[in-house]
Amino acid sequence: MKAAAIVQERAAFLDFLELTKPRLTSFVLLVTLAGGALASAGRAGALLLLHAVVGTALVAGGGSALNMLVERNADARMRRTWNRPLPSGRLRPMEAGLFGAALAVVGLVELAVMTTPLAALVAALTIASYVGVYTPLKRVTTLNTLVGAVPGALPALVGWTAVTGRLEPAAFALFLIVYVWQVPHFLSIAWLYREDYRRGGFRMLSGHDADGAAAGRQAVVGAATLLPVSLVPTLVGVAGLGYFAGAIALGAWFLVRAGRFLARRDDASARKLLRGSLLYLLLLLALLLADAGSA
Repeated sequence: MKAAAIVQERAAFLDFLELTKPRLTSFVLLVTLAGGALASAGRAGALLLLHAVVGTALVAGGGSALNMLVERNADARMRRTWNRPLPSGRLRPMEAGLFGAALAVVGLVELAVMTTPLAALVAALTIASYVGVYTPLKRVTTLNTLVGAVPGALPALVGWTAVTGRLEPAAFALFLIVYVWQVPHFLSIAWLYREDYRRGGFRMLSGHDADGAAAGRQAVVGAATLLPVSLVPTLVGVAGLGYFAGAIALGAWFLVRAGRFLARRDDASARKLLRGSLLYLLLLLALLLADAGSA
């Protein structure tokens, strides 16, 4: 009897954890940490960065839970999401709503009290734009990716403002990098799950692009735009020539990946673009942090 109760409690814990979209939240935390570390240039204490990451994790997890609440009916129609806690019936909508709201509020308080009020304000804008704007737009227009990239990039500003309490040009340089990077990244995902998104009623570009030509062109445009955008940190004085040269090399490599997707327009090339986008961002941020302050 006791063992059964433990199993049930563990299953419930895992269901609530799944509501927070751990993989997406991990990306948010990476961007937040990069913004905070870049802003601090090694001067901010580890405790301050920890509060920034914890507060952002709570807000991001709460936003993901609320997103799942709103999209539960669409999730029930898609193969990759039908077994999520809400469409499967393992959790009730009220449970998800209260859980998401509680996480978001606690996270905003954490940021406001333990970092800066501006960081909390930017985090509030992030969750509002993600749940209140991007989520409903996915059913309205194929331009939703460009809108959704805003809350995806705002965590860079959360990290920066958590340390400095100010919005500065270098912060927006990192915001722009993450914003533009999401275009080819999300296009590869949209292509891989194009049938699922169509079943869910989401108006993704891939659902109206039978041969993938438009998605491929936009992926190339996104990767090509990202290359000069990635050089902005050197131009605004937060990184040196080492980063500048590395960013050019990484950008060229990523552009080749996008070009191959345009040329082939198949799942294999889309998957390589997706994996390449993740590796690109990790290496670029590592290079940026390693070279920060050498300008």
